[in-house]
Amino acid sequence: MTERKKPELLAPAKNLEILKTSIRYGADAVYLGGEAYGLRANADNFSREEMIEAVRYAHERGVKIYITANIFAHNGDIDGVREYFRELDQEIRPDAVLIADPGIFAIAKEELHDIELHVSTQANNTNYMSARFWYEQGAKRIVTARALSLREIQELREKIPADMDIEPFIH
Repeated sequence: MTERKKPELLAPAKNLEILKTSIRYGADAVYLGGEAYGLRANADNFSREEMIEAVRYAHERGVKIYITANIFAHNGDIDGVREYFRELDQEIRPDAVLIADPGIFAIAKEELHDIELHVSTQANNTNYMSARFWYEQGAKRIVTARALSLREIQELREKIPADMDIEPFIH
């Protein structure tokens, strides 16, 4: 029988105040977006300095930070994404980066060291074959499509490697 993991309570944060509040109220992990390469382009996203502060604050309290880089990139984005990932790897040091685009995922594998790669819900993972594909690429976790039922998620769990995490949205 497979050992059951304790569920992780993961909360979104659009600024440092919300991040700190989420941590005070028990979040195990918090995800946030930087000023570039996320799909929430017009949202209050974190500056480089705020991301560094967020990671420091969270890690001092045993909480993980995941950063979204879930754009679907155009050719003109590639060099900037590569530089951004170097900055994440060398200076900011989140626990994971959420990615949707296969090309961006490939760059992340080259530039991010000891940072988990998670596949964003934007990649629309609805079946176990896509989950297996991402696992073979090096993903540690997939965020399922929001429309999946509990039964579909259970079937996914049964047909993917035990060491691949599944993150569903709960509303």
